[in-house]
Amino acid sequence: MGVSRDVKRLAALLCSLALLPIAATSCGGGDDNGTSSQTVLSVSGDVTASTNFTLAQVQALPASTQTVSFGSGTGQQIHVYTGASLWTLLNQVGIVTNPAVHNDVLAKYVVATGSDNYRALFAMGELSPDFGNRGNQVVYAETVNGVSAALTSTDGPLRVTAPGDVKGGRYVSNLVKLQVGTAVSQVTASGGGTTTQFQLTGAVAHPATFDMAALQALPAVTRTIGANTYTGVSLWNLIDAAGVQTSVAAKNDLLGFYVIATGSDGYRVVISLAELSPDFGNQPDIVAYSMNGAALPGTGFARLVIPADSKAGRYVSNLVALEVVSAPR
Repeated sequence: MGVSRDVKRLAALLCSLALLPIAATSCGGGDDNGTSSQTVLSVSGDVTASTNFTLAQVQALPASTQTVSFGSGTGQQIHVYTGASLWTLLNQVGIVTNPAVHNDVLAKYVVATGSDNYRALFAMGELSPDFGNRGNQVVYAETVNGVSAALTSTDGPLRVTAPGDVKGGRYVSNLVKLQVGTAVSQVTASGGGTTTQFQLTGAVAHPATFDMAALQALPAVTRTIGANTYTGVSLWNLIDAAGVQTSVAAKNDLLGFYVIATGSDGYRVVISLAELSPDFGNQPDIVAYSMNGAALPGTGFARLVIPADSKAGRYVSNLVALEVVSAPR
């Protein structure tokens, strides 16, 4: 019996000694305020496995420094941040896609949520280096007067960035959750075929159907990509005129919305409304109805044109539907 008590005392002593480094980290003067060994970010949804990250694990990912500028309520802000690529982090966890569906990742999105439940949505197409390649990061440090230090408690320990956005609404501070989702469409389309009209539906006050005459009656814009000049209508103006049904109770509720573009063959992609809004991404995307002064060649009467994307995966041809959706909370 005495031996048994001695063994128990020895085990307790070894356990207390093993915990000393953790206690010292938690109580000492580290620059991460004790968050290094605590979960600070969860990634879940349509991923290989839900994953929790500590600050140290985020810091261990390949890092880069970026300078960003955006408008805010207090004026224009410029920041020099250091962090990990949002795209890299999501791919380390594993975005679930269906290999049988062409460019299935373009029908995905991620919602970034802060500790106060404020949220902003990013389409995977705007994050992917093959398409939008916007360079969004999950940052944990800022350089001020030449010195890099952990983010202040107002912004950190983690913050997501949205390089190129006009305003800072998608710079979610105190980031705690990334939720990967897949667009859920109410439109049935398959088999392909040339289209002569498309519908604008979903979370809008004024659903509508557009044919060639209806599009040509709207203000025309042109976009030149390579050797081709497209004529069409602003995708943002089309959606905005339909009246997106946002909630006044949620700050910047528009930032949680996306539009699903569907072709006659069932091909689908997601574009976040923040990408399009002049207050945020301000991307010059259009619904085109002519190319180089003639009807679109073999792509239906209307197709999406996404000028800033490096590849044409989101150029949905034979457009049959645009659905406006608010991501689930």
